[in-house]
This record gives sequence, C-alpha cells and structure tokens, in this order.
Amino acid sequence: MTGDGSPRRRALLWVGLGAVVGVGLTLWLLRLFVGNPATDLPVLGTVPAFTLTAGDGRTVSAEELRGQVWIADFIFTRCPGQCPVLTANMAKLQTALPADAAGVVRLVSFSVDPAHDTPEVLRAYAERFGADGTRWTFLTGDRDALYTLIRDGFYLAVNEEPGSTGMITHSDRFILVDRDLRIRGYYSGSDPEGNARVVRDAARLRASS
Repeated sequence: MTGDGSPRRRALLWVGLGAVVGVGLTLWLLRLFVGNPATDLPVLGTVPAFTLTAGDGRTVSAEELRGQVWIADFIFTRCPGQCPVLTANMAKLQTALPADAAGVVRLVSFSVDPAHDTPEVLRAYAERFGADGTRWTFLTGDRDALYTLIRDGFYLAVNEEPGSTGMITHSDRFILVDRDLRIRGYYSGSDPEGNARVVRDAARLRASS
C-alpha cells in the first residue's frame, strides 16, 4: 500500500504545481507583451460636456463622441511652428487606423484660435491635409469655452500672448479618449514614437469592447 508521501504522489504534485506555474507565467508574459486593453491603460480623467462647431457648420457635442474611441489634438491654422507637424501626423494616424469590424477611431482637432479659425477657415485647412470628414473633425467655438475645456477638461496649458502677434502657446499632446469619454493616455504628437504608441493603444481600446 502506498502512503501519502510516496515518490509517485510527490512526483504528481510537482507536475501539477509546474503546470500551474507554467500557466501563470504564460498569462504574465501575454500581459507584458500584448497587454489587456481593458485594464492596462489608466483612467486619467473624463472629458466634460461641450458643444462646438465643426468645419462643415455642424454642431458637435461630447455626447456625439460617446461610444467611440477618439484622439484629440489642439492646433490653429495660422500657427507658424508645431501645428502643421501635428496636423500632418494626425493625417498619418488617419491612414494607420483604418475602419474595420471593431469600428472607426475618430480624430478631433480643436482650434485654440477661434477668432480667426471660422468653420470656413477650418474646412480649407482640413482639405489641405486630406482630412476625411467622416472620421476627422475640426472644431471651433467660443474662446472662453474652448480654453476652459482645454485647461479643466483635458488638463493641458493654453495661453494667448497679449497684443496682436497672433501667437498662442499650447500643448503638442495627442489625447486618447475611450468610449465613455475617459482620457486614457497622453502622447507626443510631434514624436514618431508617441505616434506609434497612440496608434497601438487606440487599436487596443477599439478592440476591447
């Protein structure tokens, strides 16, 4: 008769323990290298309600974007520096994130110079960069409402320099927003590595629900 401490039973216990450890290690490696779209990205805030005007004259609200994954940035059309770079990189995101069965990742560019950037001006700017109007929206509106949204909603800086220089300092971040209007990441909009990361994370969010 074989007791509980027999070599056979001990061997079976070690085999079982090894299997459990192996499964756990596999799951950890999958999480490390693939990631879990639902949990890996932190929740960094929630975009508050807003109502603004698109380049085609439509009224666009935060609620219209609920249920979609989207990427936001901040530009102005007469910007002499980083804005053309940001917009060109957003155009690359438009190509890198095609529509599929999981849905479309929307792109939303907010103007920080609404006094100049009328819907007509934004429409021409969008056409210049090949924006697909069904996927990429340019928004303008009341200056105070926009600046409050940027500062208190997206937690980013924006400042219009005094005088008639037309210079406005603002962030070069791309912001990833999930289907519940929650901010899930900030990325450098002028850096190729940041662009690659936001494409990857947007695709993961889109596939997660």
